[in-house]
Amino acid sequence: MDIHSLLISVHPKYVEKIFAGEKTVELRKVRPKLTRGDVVLVYASSPTMALVGGFEVERVIETSPLALWGKVKKSAGITKEEFLNYYHGSSNAYGIFIKKPWYFENPLALQNLRKKLAGFHPPQSYRYVSMQEAKVLGVV
Repeated sequence: MDIHSLLISVHPKYVEKIFAGEKTVELRKVRPKLTRGDVVLVYASSPTMALVGGFEVERVIETSPLALWGKVKKSAGITKEEFLNYYHGSSNAYGIFIKKPWYFENPLALQNLRKKLAGFHPPQSYRYVSMQEAKVLGVV
């Protein structure tokens, strides 16, 4: 099976919810190339600025924003107002269902990520991680 790794940037308040099990679906406006069993690495954006953990992909769904809200309102970890603001003007909505989230024992701060991977920049939304990058980061 061809496993993909994705690096996503997530606001720290949502990172906490993911790892507390309160947020079991990650919302996106653009569909990442992911399938069941792929790995998503979680970078906590400012002020945390660190690679903090990851999760396995249960499944990915694509639908309209309102239909997605109907499916994920109890598992998205956000209010309906936040959801509608996020998807304002979007016709497609994607939900990445989270399975087996895990924290790094020692999160990798941005400055350490840049030492391990020259020129590392956290993604605005997401980016794919090569097998070589995953090995350097110590996640495979």
